[in-house]
Amino acid sequence: MFSTSSHLRTDISSSALPKQRPVGAFRGGLFGFLLGSVAAGVSVYYYILKEYRVSNELLTEDIYSLQNASQKLNKYITELETKIDQLNKKK
Repeated sequence: MFSTSSHLRTDISSSALPKQRPVGAFRGGLFGFLLGSVAAGVSVYYYILKEYRVSNELLTEDIYSLQNASQKLNKYITELETKIDQLNKKK
């Protein structure tokens, strides 16, 4: 038969973990809501920042290609004007 003395029982109960303060449903729910809101806000912020950078790079590339095309057009028009001037001088 197993038996324990009262001395051993008191030692076990006195060395038990201290009671923790219970987290109420309101505080836990509010903390969870705020934590979720902050996490969602941060993720949306970084998503929008990434999309902004991508669109900004695309816009910059479009501006450079437009600048290049306008320079080519300007060069072509200048060449045409010089050729027209040469033809008018010959007449």
